Order: sequence, then C-alpha cells, then structure tokens
Amino acid sequence: MRKSKFSESQIAGILKKAEAGMAAAEVARKHGISAATFYQWRSKYGGMSVSDMQRLRELEQENARLKRMVANQSLELELMKEVVAKKW
Repeated sequence: MRKSKFSESQIAGILKKAEAGMAAAEVARKHGISAATFYQWRSKYGGMSVSDMQRLRELEQENARLKRMVANQSLELELMKEVVAKKW
C-alpha cells in the first residue's frame, strides 16, 4: 500500500475546512490534491477524529500482515499435501 504524503492530522484539517463551508474544489486546489482524492478521503475518514484515523490505519496494516500470513500458510499446506500424496 502506498504511503500518503499527508498525515492523519493534515487530512482531518483539510476535511474540516470543507465542512466549515469552503467548496470542495477550492479546498482540493489549495492543498494540491485532486477532487477525487478529496472525495475518497471524505468517504473514508468523514466524521473521524485524528486518533480514529490513526487507529484505522494501524488496523489496515495489521489486517494486510495477517492476510499475508494466511496466504503463506495455505501455500505451505498445499505443498505438504502434494508431497504426502506423491510419497504413498
């Protein structure tokens, strides 16, 4: 997963400016992001605090690590089944 050049606190600040009444296109242009990025952030982080955003990122990283572990274990299991099937 690609790391964002914006921290959670920066993203929260950008979203709060839009909530305060600035137009989404203006906020995006001012901060050098695309309108699509702004709307993705709003759908993903809308209404969250900075600590919630950090916790979400940590959970996503942990989930990715666990998925890799499961994939590796299933590959090992398939290899073991092939070895056992050929041996007998």
